[in-house]
Amino acid sequence: MTVSRDAILDALKHVTLPDGGDLVSRNLIRALTIEEGAVRFVIDADTPEHARALGEVRGAAESAIRALDGVTQVSVALTAHGPAAKGKGAAAGLKLGRHPTETSGKQGVPGVQHIIAIGSGKGGVGKSTVASNLAVSLARLGVRVGLLDADIYGPSQPRMMGVERKPGSPDGKTIIPLQAHGVTMISIGLLLKEDEAVIWRGPMLMGALQQLLTQVEWGALDVLLVDMPPGTGDIQLTLCSKFDVRGAIVVSTPQDVALLDARKALRAFQTLKTPVLGLIENMSTFICPKCGHEEHIFGEGGVQREAEKQGLSFLGELPLSVEVRLASDSGMPVAATDSPVARAYERMATRVIEAIGKR
Repeated sequence: MTVSRDAILDALKHVTLPDGGDLVSRNLIRALTIEEGAVRFVIDADTPEHARALGEVRGAAESAIRALDGVTQVSVALTAHGPAAKGKGAAAGLKLGRHPTETSGKQGVPGVQHIIAIGSGKGGVGKSTVASNLAVSLARLGVRVGLLDADIYGPSQPRMMGVERKPGSPDGKTIIPLQAHGVTMISIGLLLKEDEAVIWRGPMLMGALQQLLTQVEWGALDVLLVDMPPGTGDIQLTLCSKFDVRGAIVVSTPQDVALLDARKALRAFQTLKTPVLGLIENMSTFICPKCGHEEHIFGEGGVQREAEKQGLSFLGELPLSVEVRLASDSGMPVAATDSPVARAYERMATRVIEAIGKR
């Protein structure tokens, strides 16, 4: 028997809130997915304070769904995006994509201790998935973490982090970031329609990155992860030459072709005098969800050998998992769940903290 979406929502209607109403009538349920008995959804609070008051509600919601026939697994995330932007305060009205401003030397971002770039030599290696899950894992370890989606042409973090609201702007200049899964985040995708294309030349890209770093009210952060576009272009040049980037992480699959491009990303960071904290091997193995057979589809151990060859830290390997894909598409990163894959990201986050501590 397969549980239906209507049955889940009917059950959640009986989960009441401390300040009145229920989860469904107050429209707090987001990113609901059902996959072979596994139910995942997000409870979307209005503010961080509201989210903290809903801890017991989260447990009640999980119990209510677990009691339904056909449910084999339940994952409930509690997040706060902050108030929706209204009227003239909407950041969507800001002018983005200006030409970059000149600065003398490298600058920091107020309140941010460490800027960490997450890059890859080519697209399709799961860099953005790694960035979102690493950010959530760091937050769960108590790190004050921000996530900047700097992939201007292909922003994907709003979908992966389950963020739908628009950021606000109190003065038409400052951008108020959103909160999701304990992470402070911003993306140009939050300022555009989901299917709207960005058609900009290099200077406009560079200017937009400057704005997202300097006009966003990041607050006090231990780490700001910057999800870079693939390759070695204008965004990489602007970030590493104009801002005090404390380190970079390169993501690659073990495939020889991917490693060729990963080496180019490493060379780019080294040329820009940005320390490389380590390499991550994504899609290391595939475990068949039906029979449990494990296969090294893209080769075995290539990234770890490359790290050893380059004298760099190997931060860990991650599997090619249907669960990770489903979690990303639903807006609840797998690192926010109790999945075994989440523990792999937690180990990786611990190594990143150790690497930062050595700088």
